[in-house]
Amino acid sequence: MPPRKRAAGATGAPRAEVIADAALDLLAERGMRGLTHRAVDEAAGLPQGSTSNYARTRLALLEAAVRRLAVRESRVLAVDELPDPAGGIHSLVDGMALALHRYLTKHPQLLVCRYELALEATRRPELRTFFDETGRQFHEPLTALLRAAGSRDPERHTLSLVAWSEGIMFSCVAGAFHASVPDLAELRAGFGELLRGMLDASPS
Repeated sequence: MPPRKRAAGATGAPRAEVIADAALDLLAERGMRGLTHRAVDEAAGLPQGSTSNYARTRLALLEAAVRRLAVRESRVLAVDELPDPAGGIHSLVDGMALALHRYLTKHPQLLVCRYELALEATRRPELRTFFDETGRQFHEPLTALLRAAGSRDPERHTLSLVAWSEGIMFSCVAGAFHASVPDLAELRAGFGELLRGMLDASPS
């Protein structure tokens, strides 16, 4: 499949963003093998050699893709607009369900990119470190939110909540439930069950 070409500079985006977005497009359309400097130049509508000037090595290109993926995911998941725990469990459930539903229904290609990069990170220790560092921008605010909401073990609860969410995402984008993405009500129910169990103040 030919890569979808971007009009370089058409949106006024910096060249670094154009290159990184083209790299993500290629990862979603062709996988890791289709990600080359030359292919990025073509997909971005840039002169040959532009990507090499920006990211001279393959690792640098992968790091640029991870960095850009984190930026785009933060916008989709509205990391800067996490629900206020003072609003109670209903506020948390609504905010998380809306973010996950938006990701699943409008940006599934970003999830494909994430899986491609995560698998590559298992083979490249340098990329693994970089990948983990960018992931903290999601985990740390969630841990803080759970702590403020009354979690008695916010780090462990973060792991459980992230694992559940990532399981839903993989199943609905690349797994057995790819043809039956849950609707908003179903995601609210799932988050509600999880959060009520985590935030129950009764003795365990």
